[in-house]
Amino acid sequence: MTILVTGATGTVGRVLVDRLLAAGQRVRALTRNPQAARLPGAVEVMTGSLTRLTGVTAALEGAHAVYYMSGILDPDDAVRQARTFMELAADAGVGRVVDLSGLAVTVRRPGSHEMLRDVEEVIEASGLAWTHIRPGEFAGNKLDMWGPSIRAENTVRSAFPDALGVPVHEADIAEVAAAALLSDGHAGHAYSLSGPERLTQREQAAAIARGLGRPLRFEKVTYGRARAAYIAAGMSWDIAEYLLGYQAEYAEEPPEVRPDVQRVLGRPGRTLARWAADHASDLAEDPARGVRDAAGTVAV
Repeated sequence: MTILVTGATGTVGRVLVDRLLAAGQRVRALTRNPQAARLPGAVEVMTGSLTRLTGVTAALEGAHAVYYMSGILDPDDAVRQARTFMELAADAGVGRVVDLSGLAVTVRRPGSHEMLRDVEEVIEASGLAWTHIRPGEFAGNKLDMWGPSIRAENTVRSAFPDALGVPVHEADIAEVAAAALLSDGHAGHAYSLSGPERLTQREQAAAIARGLGRPLRFEKVTYGRARAAYIAAGMSWDIAEYLLGYQAEYAEEPPEVRPDVQRVLGRPGRTLARWAADHASDLAEDPARGVRDAAGTVAV
């Protein structure tokens, strides 16, 4: 079976590519820059842009199933892209689409659930067999939120130390997507994904420390300092506010542990400590890098 993976170099897509190859599938990827993508040699890499919808028709030719990850933040553009892509997929004879959505659809968080749900509705109306994958907080967000201070100072800083979270390992998201692409019985389902543990920010820092095998210090900081640290790490102001908004919300209304990873895969999801162990090289000590504060100076 030939499977087209969009977003193949992304957090989930890259893991999904490996899982599909391991299952003996023919994997095709659409990317703007095939050389920079650095995908395995067994992947059929097609040049094109999902955002601009260039190269899509050729990438869909002969594909039996598609993993769809939009990556567009503008609601109108996301809906237009999804509608055009699904029409092209239907014309190409694609039978199955698995899309990366988000838990915001189920919790109806203002500013995010509307766009995700609108895209889901376009996919549902396409005539293709569909499955929605709705992860909550990605454990991988910790690489941007806490990674710089962990590497430089073995320190985690948070404005909401007691806010609960259930971060999910990207490998679990990818494996649920792979199951939906490769096996029957998933059409018409929407899977809500979380990690297996509900942990405060302090407890999350402790779990990461266990996974890394070294102690980490935890510090409570102001909202403004947390936002400045996120921006210094490379986030946009909007993304920094979005992530901090989630933390503030979770301090008031804790998220639930969702059962769908266990339900689909027949095993519990990977813990945050396991995620940290899997990303030990990304979080290795590197004091020379330092941490840039809001003024742009480097603290070591």
